[in-house]
Amino acid sequence: MYSFMNDYSEGAHPAVLELLMKSNLEQNAGYGEDIHTAKAKEAIKKLLHKDNVDIHFIPGGTQTNLLVISSFLRPFQCVIAAETGHINVHETGAIEATGHKVVAMPCFDGKLTPAVIQSALDHHTDEHMVQPKMVYISNSTELGTIYTKAELSALHNICKEKGLILFMDGARMGSALTSKENDLELRDIAELVDVFYIGGTKNGALLGEALIICKDELKEDFRYLIKQRGALMAKGFVVGIQFEALFETNLFFELGAHANRMAEQIADTLKENGYPFFAPVGTNQLFPILPDEAIGKLEKEFIFSLQKKVDETHSAVRFVTSWATTQKSVDALCEFLRGIK
Repeated sequence: MYSFMNDYSEGAHPAVLELLMKSNLEQNAGYGEDIHTAKAKEAIKKLLHKDNVDIHFIPGGTQTNLLVISSFLRPFQCVIAAETGHINVHETGAIEATGHKVVAMPCFDGKLTPAVIQSALDHHTDEHMVQPKMVYISNSTELGTIYTKAELSALHNICKEKGLILFMDGARMGSALTSKENDLELRDIAELVDVFYIGGTKNGALLGEALIICKDELKEDFRYLIKQRGALMAKGFVVGIQFEALFETNLFFELGAHANRMAEQIADTLKENGYPFFAPVGTNQLFPILPDEAIGKLEKEFIFSLQKKVDETHSAVRFVTSWATTQKSVDALCEFLRGIK
């Protein structure tokens, strides 16, 4: 059975494995102080057009979210997120377990807006309630949508005005930045947010996220916080090598673009056959609305997830493509979709 369940089912791109093997018997310094991690950081800084950022490599996305939010908020402060946000839905209360409330706000297409942020601020008025201090967004979002430069600039402006930290989860940054709808570059993100990360786990690496701290006030002693949260890896070079492979060439973006191309072919087939979508199409996550009878047939041939019951006879499902999705698997799914009506 072909799987369209997620974008982390496969191991790593051959170029990543090749560099890992090539350097396997090297003796490297530990805790991210090795030459490969240094090369990866320099390659990323070159794309950011900024040297004055701190870059840390963290094993996974949930750990990165927990680390950032728990480190930068005081005990009585909270983080604003979309109700569909990963920290609200898919992290087992990891943020709340650190003592910080996630203020989950309803919003269109999984994206926060200045008006939604202002609504959350208006509701939290005094010391009898948690104090909003951070805004969490993801690009792409849990619904596969992306932020435009104008939208991110608007969020930047209200956060600056209200004294809020703007944090972008970039677990699927590769897909977001290579979307046909995208008008952002990494250098724009570095100018418009206070802290963000670039996801490797879902874009060609075995594991790892590159956390980038842009705001000077947030940088001090952060390695102490990483260590305290159990995220400072003795073999940090293992992640550094992978990001070196992804960013010393254009590989990171090539892999994101491939995932998007595969998704686009599936989306075109769905549109041709008249199927509507639960969320706009643009990245490697697709949310078509299908008859439940058709979903039952699909489940016998493909692996995917159910997103939401739409009415008595229809449900939204989620197809996810990855850097490793093959043309053969996409052709098989498209052919099946054409024949189930």
